[in-house]
Amino acid sequence: MADFISRGFGGRRPPEHLAKRLPPGQYYEKGFPVLSAGPTPKVDLDTWRFSIEGKVGSPGNWSWGQIKDLGFEQIPCDIHCVTKWSKLDTSFGGVSLDALWDLVEPEGDFAVVQSIGGYTTNLPMDDLTGRKAWLVSEHEGLPLAPDHGGPVRLLVPHLYFWKSAKWVSGIRVLKDDYPGFWEANGYHNRGDPWREQRYWSD
Repeated sequence: MADFISRGFGGRRPPEHLAKRLPPGQYYEKGFPVLSAGPTPKVDLDTWRFSIEGKVGSPGNWSWGQIKDLGFEQIPCDIHCVTKWSKLDTSFGGVSLDALWDLVEPEGDFAVVQSIGGYTTNLPMDDLTGRKAWLVSEHEGLPLAPDHGGPVRLLVPHLYFWKSAKWVSGIRVLKDDYPGFWEANGYHNRGDPWREQRYWSD
């Protein structure tokens, strides 16, 4: 396991009415901590492109304007970081990945999400379909800040937040599963916060 893997910060007692919404081992965080493995890239939304390739019937490549036209919406959610903080009652603005899957017709059971700068994370297609995953460009009504993955990041709120890759540039659909950056460095392959799937041994 790599030395840079953190096992969490301190704790904060949540309001009583929110406590049941915290997965095991998580603490309540009012802010939005910034955690990144490397420098923040500078990306212009006007020139940003997103591609889906690999095991698909029809590969595609889109601008944000083209994606946004597929159905921009607000996504209220809770998010849970593997370093043990949870942010409740937050919201993002973006487009469901289902709108893109309808266009490309995926034929594989797994995917690797690719980010500008080389970061990757792997997910089963089951976690990226059925209105469980979005591409988002806004947080709480404002453009998504670069430190938080802007101009566009993935949002998969039912899994630990490292699976919601920042600065996304594309997805490759695969027949077989391959670990991404954090998964190859000791994090759990799936990352379900309600099962505390943080690390290889969990």
